Amino acid sequence: MNALERPTLLVLLGPTGVGKTALSLRLAERLGSPILSADSRQIYRGMPIGTAAPTAAQQARVPHHFVGTLGLTDYYSAARFEEEALAVCTSHFATHDALVASGGSMLYVDALCRGIDPLPTVSEAVRREMYDRLECEGLASLLQELRRLDPVYGAQVDPCNAKRVVHALEIIKESGRPFSELRTGTKKKRPFRVVKIGLTRPREELFDRINRRVTAMVEEGFLDEARRVLPYRDCNALNTVGYKEIFRHFDGEWPLDMALDRMRKNTRVFAKKQLTWWQRDAEVHWFPADEADLVLEWVKQVRESGTIPPADSYI
Repeated sequence: MNALERPTLLVLLGPTGVGKTALSLRLAERLGSPILSADSRQIYRGMPIGTAAPTAAQQARVPHHFVGTLGLTDYYSAARFEEEALAVCTSHFATHDALVASGGSMLYVDALCRGIDPLPTVSEAVRREMYDRLECEGLASLLQELRRLDPVYGAQVDPCNAKRVVHALEIIKESGRPFSELRTGTKKKRPFRVVKIGLTRPREELFDRINRRVTAMVEEGFLDEARRVLPYRDCNALNTVGYKEIFRHFDGEWPLDMALDRMRKNTRVFAKKQLTWWQRDAEVHWFPADEADLVLEWVKQVRESGTIPPADSYI
């Protein structure tokens, strides 16, 4: 099968607030494709404002996979997403030659495009044990244990990232092996072409959009939404920017203005992490986010020719 005969997965990625949703809808409508969401928080129900999930009207325009399909207490992982997303691809490509994926979760995009290492499923008992220990002993204690059990990964992990430290210890406890031994990083072959399209904006413009989006979220009812999900604050679904800051306001720690400012700041920090992650990926073809027509023309050329022209030739 040559490149032209292979179905194509078009992956639209970029930092939060850059404008992926609007272009993904236009692209999917042009191709007659649903949208496969690669967002680790939009998959949960009950938090559409805080996660900037596609609205009901947008989902009526184009069917979406993996939006609002899980309860807040449900466990999910990048490994499970890989399995279920590939099943969607297999089903769709049986009758169509193009599928649009869109999202900002780096691990979910990687899981879909290149696969992730087969790690053991972490039981709820082990997960609860590790997070109880984190609360009682603190991150420094768990980091010390990780460095003792797995010196290789212990030297690589961000010492301030509690989620990654805890996850590594969970895997070690479940498998009985160092986490670093299970992380091969080997890219898996896919039975379809993967074409990654990155959207970018000048940093000042992106940050201004993020700041304004937080204000718009509050106007849309984010505070009421956050109060509704407050009883589930310990669930992984809510361990994310926006809710963490506003919960501290509800706890009386921060005034509202301070919580919203921290929310804006932490969202900007996350956007920079996303950009750093994807700028290392030579497979991403970058376009200015406002040049939707150029992206659509470039995609048309990709599909008609079976080749991938340089993105900069269209800018």
